[in-house]
Amino acid sequence: MLKPSRGLLAIVVSAALLTACQSVDTASATQPSTPSVDASVSIKVNQIGFAPTASKMAVVPSTDADRFSLIPEGTNTPVYSGRLSASSQWEHSGENVKIADFSDFVRTGEYRVRVPGLADSHPFTIGTDVYQELNDAALKAFYFNRVSTELLPEHAGIYARPAGHPDDKVKVHESAASRHRPEGTILSAPKGWYDAGDYNKYIVNSGITTYTLLAAYEHFPEYYAERDLNIPESGDSVPDLLDEIMWNLDWMLAMQDPNDGGVYHKLTAKRFEGRVMPHEAVSQRYVVQKGTSAALNFAAVMAAASRVYSGYDEQFPGFATQALEAAEAAWQWAQANPDVTYRNPDDILTGQYGDPHLADEFGWAAAELYITTGQQRYYDAIMAEELTNQVPNWAQVRGLAWMSLAHHRDQLTASADQSLIAERVDGLARELYEEWQKSAYRVPMRGTDFVWGSNAVAMNNAMMLLQGYRLNGFDGYLEAAQSLLDYVLGRNATGYSFVTGHGSKTPMNVHHRASDSDGIDEPIPGWIAGGPQAGQQDLDDCVEDGVSYPSHKPAKSYLEHWCSYASNEVAINWNAPLVYVSGAIQALRQND
Repeated sequence: MLKPSRGLLAIVVSAALLTACQSVDTASATQPSTPSVDASVSIKVNQIGFAPTASKMAVVPSTDADRFSLIPEGTNTPVYSGRLSASSQWEHSGENVKIADFSDFVRTGEYRVRVPGLADSHPFTIGTDVYQELNDAALKAFYFNRVSTELLPEHAGIYARPAGHPDDKVKVHESAASRHRPEGTILSAPKGWYDAGDYNKYIVNSGITTYTLLAAYEHFPEYYAERDLNIPESGDSVPDLLDEIMWNLDWMLAMQDPNDGGVYHKLTAKRFEGRVMPHEAVSQRYVVQKGTSAALNFAAVMAAASRVYSGYDEQFPGFATQALEAAEAAWQWAQANPDVTYRNPDDILTGQYGDPHLADEFGWAAAELYITTGQQRYYDAIMAEELTNQVPNWAQVRGLAWMSLAHHRDQLTASADQSLIAERVDGLARELYEEWQKSAYRVPMRGTDFVWGSNAVAMNNAMMLLQGYRLNGFDGYLEAAQSLLDYVLGRNATGYSFVTGHGSKTPMNVHHRASDSDGIDEPIPGWIAGGPQAGQQDLDDCVEDGVSYPSHKPAKSYLEHWCSYASNEVAINWNAPLVYVSGAIQALRQND
């Protein structure tokens, strides 16, 4: 039975639910070995590692032991000993646990945590460049999800594949028809990224994704200037991150109707394709209905892209001007059509990404246009006093406005309320920090965070903590952000490092059609799985496949199987904050 993709359940779940391998040399592009997993391991630790000066912790099941030690890999001689914390219960997993804190140990090397009576932890590294491969992989995942292009062996290694979906003969759906473009009109809108485990392209989800990647470059340009991802554009005079983003920006621009500035909500087949490779998915594709959310996401991204690429006009002639003009046209369309909320037409059964609450999109788009143009009308449109801050997700983007305003605060006009910007950014970071302090697992994950894509929630929490750290330099925010990265890399109740190909115990059966259908046992590396959440919306499908969830506890409700689109799918908007957070922590720590 064909399992639906995460996008399908976006039709019915509320808005509150909410890469790529390291560079591949052709000569060394052999099939990676299956991770070695010891089922007896119960000590949870970041399976990648830590910078020497970083906060470093492991979670230990409640035990009579009161001390732990660090053992260098390949030896049996402790080099560090510390006292375990008192036992406390993490309500989200039902576990009683202790914390092993070895933050003051700074010697580089490969280690395991040892506690008497328990199996040693998985190995981890302490080193200065510990997240570079992870960051490269999380970013290169986007290359592996490129639409309309062949992935060649010299760039993709064993994951090379034919081109899928040229998208040069896309039809205008009845819902998107207009006088200038009646139903059935043929459009060309190639490129972009496949959204998730499915093969469709969605403007709204591309919005937060593309912005987060743009912000990664805008905040840490020196770090990304040095990265070589081995993509087709590598070696040109543009950072690989910006080359990868441009692949999606080109598609987004093609989704705007030049006749009125409106933006089509998505480019999609009428139904999800089966478990086939991209070039085997040949159903007719459509652009579907313009909508206010799509227009505002588009406007925000294009305004941000205009300023980021303004320094690369020689490489992308006229793009910065084109992007800003497109952003302003989309803004004008949204002003004239302020409440066109998207709902799937009866014959369209792919991901909906419907969002009836648009004040946050208006605030974010206005903020990006204000920052880029300096025009007072856009600052007024932010309605800053009424715009609260919140951890972002695809349906709630107000946090992105404050993230941009904080980064550009020194260049804003006199109208900008500097104290309000600081209050919004620090206030949210402080809430997350306080949650981190009292958590038995030392992660600021609340019960409401264990929703669809909970690992992305963790990474977006970390991203907002990092904004607080960048604002005022409070080390506690950086330590809490580190803990969230530790969480997705193994210090969680499942014991998985949730990023494919990175860690000792990683997902092998993610809900991702290209990984499932390529004939290779290991999934494409660099993708973060959605993560645990108690909804278990795929339970019936998984029972049909003869598997079931191990627990109903929110932090343990994860099923490492293709059937589990509710916990084990991948998505571009989940990988983007992994890129941001892993790159930010690497950049911030590498000079310590």
